Amino acid sequence: MSRSNSQLLRSQIDWRSEGLYYFPLNLHFRHLFGTRVQKISLDGGFTCPNVDGTVAKGGCVFCDNRAFSPSRRVKRDAITAQIQRGIEGLRRRYETEKFLAYFQPATNTYGPLDKLQTLWDIALEDPRVVGLVIGTRPDCVPDEVLDLIDQYAQRTYVSLELGVQTIHDASLDWMNRGHHHDAAVDALERCQGRDFEVGLHIMLGLPGETHAMMMETADQVAKWNVDSVKIHNLYLVHRTEMVEQVASGQVRLLELQEYVEIVADFLERLPPQMVIERISGDAPPKDLIAPQWALHKGSIKDALNATFKSRGTYQGFRYTA
Repeated sequence: MSRSNSQLLRSQIDWRSEGLYYFPLNLHFRHLFGTRVQKISLDGGFTCPNVDGTVAKGGCVFCDNRAFSPSRRVKRDAITAQIQRGIEGLRRRYETEKFLAYFQPATNTYGPLDKLQTLWDIALEDPRVVGLVIGTRPDCVPDEVLDLIDQYAQRTYVSLELGVQTIHDASLDWMNRGHHHDAAVDALERCQGRDFEVGLHIMLGLPGETHAMMMETADQVAKWNVDSVKIHNLYLVHRTEMVEQVASGQVRLLELQEYVEIVADFLERLPPQMVIERISGDAPPKDLIAPQWALHKGSIKDALNATFKSRGTYQGFRYTA
């Protein structure tokens, strides 16, 4: 299904009639594919340009980048094995036979075209894999990469996820991102008119960002009118530069209800047909230092729904086209 047809389908889904306060990803997939679809997280062996020194070194301050070595290589059997393991694990939890190959860790367009094409071809060899999801940065999608992704989108489902995080350059500098907001503007302009879906990663609770600044990001995301958005809370894991910043008080992590109120404010400003892929982020319990509430996704969802209910609002409540 082309992106335009997917957008038309989403505009016809009355998710509020199902008692929902925002448009969740599983509902989108159920209408798009006719059944439940799960993502298989795949490691394609990529690094990032702010890890290998191309634009910066050390990676993002909140990320444990030790695994993202420039020398990493992933062989064909490694991808097929990851897919098989992923399917076996997801089958035990969900009743589905359809999956998306999600190239998730690091920057998954940061490599030569032949590597990208090989990885995507391998992933799509499995008949149970019905599409691709490609996570990357807005400064790592040159036209030739977008052209290649578009070729795949003309024969299968493809979603390109861009780690925009925020529209504020000071925050991008703090996180050692290695690019500014103009990179996101440029990437999204060049994604226009293509057949793949576009999703954004947004991070809330960044140090120095006021509520008003976070809402400015929400308003910009709404204007871009992308297909989906993933909202993440800022959290702390071991072996990151942020550990000392939190310990010294330079960085404060949000409390649960504080975060939920901000998410509700954010979603109220987004178009009702924009898919909300997630409302929080987390890390493996062995790696996560704080906030511990991030591990309890059900509680976060319940708190957000309760907040919307008490307000009498929902996604799109304050949105104006």
